[in-house]
Amino acid sequence: MESITIALVLLLAVVVSGTLTRLSPIAIPVPLVQIVLGAAIAGITGSGVELDPDIFFLLFLPPLLFLDGWRIPKEGLFRDKATILELSLGLVVFTVIGMGFFINWMIPAMPLTVAFALAAIISPTDPIAVSAIAARVPIPRRLMHILEGESLLNDASGLVCMRFAVAAALTGSFSLTSALGTFLWVAFGGIAIGAGVTWCTVIAKEYVSRKLGEETGSQILISLLIPFGAYLVAEHLDCSGILAAVAAGITMSYAEQRGHALGATRVRRSAVWDTLQFALNGIIFVLLGEQLPRIITGAARVVQETGHHQPIWLIVYIVAITVALGVLRSIWVWVSLRFTLLRAVWRGTPRTRPHWRLIAATSAAGVRGAITLAGVLTLPLLLDDGSPFPARDLAILLAAGVIVLSLIAASLALPPLLKDLELPAEPHHEREEDNARIAAAQAAIQAIEKLQHELGEGRSDVDIYADAAARLMELYRRRIEGRSGSTENAEQVRAVEAVERRMRLAAVKAERDTVFALGRARRISDEVSRKLVREVDLAEARLNALP
Repeated sequence: MESITIALVLLLAVVVSGTLTRLSPIAIPVPLVQIVLGAAIAGITGSGVELDPDIFFLLFLPPLLFLDGWRIPKEGLFRDKATILELSLGLVVFTVIGMGFFINWMIPAMPLTVAFALAAIISPTDPIAVSAIAARVPIPRRLMHILEGESLLNDASGLVCMRFAVAAALTGSFSLTSALGTFLWVAFGGIAIGAGVTWCTVIAKEYVSRKLGEETGSQILISLLIPFGAYLVAEHLDCSGILAAVAAGITMSYAEQRGHALGATRVRRSAVWDTLQFALNGIIFVLLGEQLPRIITGAARVVQETGHHQPIWLIVYIVAITVALGVLRSIWVWVSLRFTLLRAVWRGTPRTRPHWRLIAATSAAGVRGAITLAGVLTLPLLLDDGSPFPARDLAILLAAGVIVLSLIAASLALPPLLKDLELPAEPHHEREEDNARIAAAQAAIQAIEKLQHELGEGRSDVDIYADAAARLMELYRRRIEGRSGSTENAEQVRAVEAVERRMRLAAVKAERDTVFALGRARRISDEVSRKLVREVDLAEARLNALP
């Protein structure tokens, strides 16, 4: 009963955090509000949640990484693949080596292996936290795609590095040759397992759906189970469950392009995953705040072992680590940009030199978030000989402090850096969209003509089918003419569509208000009211999704 109560309180805190953020007159990142609420819960209850690292890792990371892989724009991922790989792989290794030695030098009481583990944990970035910060000053789309791609891959690379560092701390030994071979097995095995589990699951469920029909609830549950299945299989085979979850998400995105799922399944599944993502990310930060009092107490004890008897040294450590992370990231971003421009010169490709503020924004956007917290909380409690894991509480506090300080720094730095910033031109896709709409409309006309002949053949009321088909085909022909005409004509069509969209939204709102009024007056049943409101809601969602 106590565990259920705690879970409900955490979910309530996540809900309240969203409300408080919207009420705030200034742009406060939601994660900061959630951390404060967690600390308040700990202060009121006087006790903390006992977290099992393995269970915590299993419950939170697979679905979050899976969803990141599923939803990341693939075009941006492949277009900027060189930049993303430089940030997600090269920067991680650069950060782990540089920060590992720096942390061990600054805090001698923390063993080098633990320092490397902490450096690996704080290397991944969190685009969700960045987007929350920049809600009122939107991040450029291409930059956001790069940050999303970096986060997707550096989550895996950073946590894999952490795994090796923790293993070295537990065993007391490390072999570069053995680690390299293990890394290849862990990485490629995890990717293969994630892709294989997802593809086999998709093929199996499509086969069952063809034979027995598609059940939306089952399809949603299957999508929820895939990341956990991929993660557990990979971990059982001593591969990376993290990479398996990421690969499973990317594979799922390609499998979905087959279009075999029902529209209702996609709509409901998207809503379920949005809710799950919101809840899991929120609970992680609330748990961070809830754990802070206990973490601070344990960390203060480790600080005293270093010869510093003032708690202020904890703040000094956090600030020094955050600044060092920013310096390393800035150096790497600048060097990466030099190489990108040099490659463009070699290929003879015209390349616009980005504004310095864009480079600074990319550096400032290296915010740590949910993955860092989830990773640091999975540090083992005990070594193989049964003794406590060295400096565990201090490592957790330092990682938590870096998360908070990086959120604050980015919330202060990003808005002025991005405001009125002139960006390099991004590729436009209006022509591709117009071609796709034309092709879809032509296919719709052919389908209508075919169905008209099938339904009207041999019937006396064939005029009814001809009239309905003519009205529908005229709608699609106007769409084709508008999209295939000149640029000026296309702009006029888009202006008309924008006006029509506003009118339809107003009509939809009036429909819904009328249905609710009829329901309140008991002139229609609850069942009819729910059905009509659902139809209106879907129509409104479709209109709001239009460009």
